[in-house]
Amino acid sequence: MHQRSEAKPRQAFCGFFFCAFTCLRSFSETGKQTTETRGKFHMGRIFPLFLAALFCISLPGSVIALSLMLDTRVDPDFFPKQPRDLPQTTERTLMGSLVAIRDQRLDVALRQVESLIATHPEFRLAQLVYGDLLLSKTRSITDVGAYPLDAPSDKVIGLREEARQRFRHHLYSPDPTALPEYLIHAPQDPAQVVVVDIGRSRLYLYQNRGGSLRLLGDYYASIGKNGFPKRAKGDKKTPIGVYTTTGSIPADTLPDLYGIGAFPINYPNEWDRQFGRTGNGIWIHGVPKDTYSRTPRSSDGCIAIANEDLRTIKDILATPNMPVILAQEVSWIQRKEIVARRNRFEKQFHRWRRDWESLDHPSYARHYSSDFRNETEDRASWLDYKQRINAKKRYLRVGISNLSIFAYPGEHNILVVTFEQDYRSDNFNDHNKKRQYWRLEKDHRSQKDAWRIVYENTFS
Repeated sequence: MHQRSEAKPRQAFCGFFFCAFTCLRSFSETGKQTTETRGKFHMGRIFPLFLAALFCISLPGSVIALSLMLDTRVDPDFFPKQPRDLPQTTERTLMGSLVAIRDQRLDVALRQVESLIATHPEFRLAQLVYGDLLLSKTRSITDVGAYPLDAPSDKVIGLREEARQRFRHHLYSPDPTALPEYLIHAPQDPAQVVVVDIGRSRLYLYQNRGGSLRLLGDYYASIGKNGFPKRAKGDKKTPIGVYTTTGSIPADTLPDLYGIGAFPINYPNEWDRQFGRTGNGIWIHGVPKDTYSRTPRSSDGCIAIANEDLRTIKDILATPNMPVILAQEVSWIQRKEIVARRNRFEKQFHRWRRDWESLDHPSYARHYSSDFRNETEDRASWLDYKQRINAKKRYLRVGISNLSIFAYPGEHNILVVTFEQDYRSDNFNDHNKKRQYWRLEKDHRSQKDAWRIVYENTFS
């Protein structure tokens, strides 16, 4: 249980009059700054804040106390003990200013934030911190964008949460030797994988290089205003699951809301449709020109990242069929455990392939769960069809390439397996793509856990 400090006020951010100023000025005018006017930017903001500070000094002590009667229950881990290096200059500058505030080097923090908003005047969180620093000349900083308890502002609340999410990642960045537990086996083509940690407002981009995954970058990201998981059209929630990109939509065909471009994913996927989930139009996209980033929960279900960040990865996101994993909260495990899980499953997977090639129907059939179903068939009709087809063959060979295996977020012991299948027999040859969903079940004969297929189909 958090308690108020009995010593001097804790250092962490803002004041009453700055909130009113922020709502009136930062949210309505930041997008109006042009290249020609940015040189005049600082005095235009400093002067009204200076007047607000003078006005505050003239108020009775009881009124000042009321305006500072803030929620000071700030997480003691809000500031990192050892700040890490950040790949993005903008976020690195912001984090540097917060560290300087923690260390009570307010002049250093002010210079850093001034340089940041000179480059990005539309960065609303930076403007909030800037106002806090200016007001610190007359009062202690007590919380990020703090406001009177009887007059909350949704916009300020959202910016405070953005600050916390960014700083939380700064403090608790994943171990570079670990991987998200979902990445059992990444494909060779496309070689990139996106993982979104919805709970931490973070997008990670990995690349498969010779069978080893390398982190290309991570970026602050916003999700649906009503959270997750998505179940129905119009619920303004972000889905949880394993998806793929389907292409790109150029900015000149989109409203400004979507920034410099959009990259749709295939929600609802096969698994979603099995459970009757509806809706569409889930994209990874940018933000409007009048803001640098959006607050953590502010989209209609899409993943929104800063245009500056999107610009660095948009060519990769434009790759069709690139895996996109949306998880409620990513669990990180060591790479050697990933390899162990991969090896255990692949033994079962290749046993399925060999049993299919053997034309031994009972051996092949045992790999399919009693709950198996795809878009058109249940287990009985599927296996009946396969038995009739295979009975006409003298031999069958199944080649597997570009295999990917991902644990499915939000589901217990479900793997989604995708591969290219080279089918060769004495009376039919084909090459296509196949996707399967495997579930770990109790084998009725051995009473041991075994992987069984609950969904299978080909796709283009």
